[in-house]
Amino acid sequence: MYSCPPRIIEAIPQEYRQTAEALFPPGGFAAGKGLSIEAVEAFAGILGIGADYRHILLNSSARDMDQFLGHFQNNLDLLIQKTWVEKADEIRKEKLLDRIPGFIARIEREEYSQALEDFGSILEELAYLLFGAQSHKEDFTEYTFRIDTQMGLFWWYGGQIGGLRETGGWDKDTLRAVLLIGICYLTNF
Repeated sequence: MYSCPPRIIEAIPQEYRQTAEALFPPGGFAAGKGLSIEAVEAFAGILGIGADYRHILLNSSARDMDQFLGHFQNNLDLLIQKTWVEKADEIRKEKLLDRIPGFIARIEREEYSQALEDFGSILEELAYLLFGAQSHKEDFTEYTFRIDTQMGLFWWYGGQIGGLRETGGWDKDTLRAVLLIGICYLTNF
C-alpha cells in the first residue's frame, strides 16, 4: 500500500487539501478501491487546467490527441532547452529530450502503465533541471508550494504517481486520466 507522508499533506493549502486527498488518499488506497475520474477532474480544476483537461479526456479524437501531444512535446522541449544548467548537466538535458518521443509513443500505443513509469522519471529529471539539488531534498514539495500553490500541487502530484506504479492493477482509463493531468499541466506551463 502506498501512503503520503503527513507533513507533505500538511503543506497543501487547506482549500485544496480535500481535493488532493480525494485523488491520492493520505492513508493509501483501500483494497479494491481506486481513483475516481471525478477526483481526477477536480484536481485538474485546482491546477487551473480543468477545461483543457476535460476536453482532452472526454472529447478528443485521435487527431486532437496527436495535436495535443505535439504541443506537449514542443512545450516540454522548449522548457528543457531554455533551462539554464551547469555545463556538467548539459548531458542530462540531452538525455531527457531524447526520452520524450518514446514516452509519447507509449501513450499513442495506450501503454499507460509503462508511460506512467516513464513520466515519473521525466518529472524527476525535469525537477532537477528546474530546481537543481533542491529537487532531491526531503522538503522539495513544501519548497514548491512556497513558490506557487499550483506549482506545488503539480509537484506533489508528480511525487504521488509513483504510488500508482507501486500498487498496480489500475485500469487503462484511470492511468490515462492521471497521466493526462501532468501532460496537460506541462503543455500549459
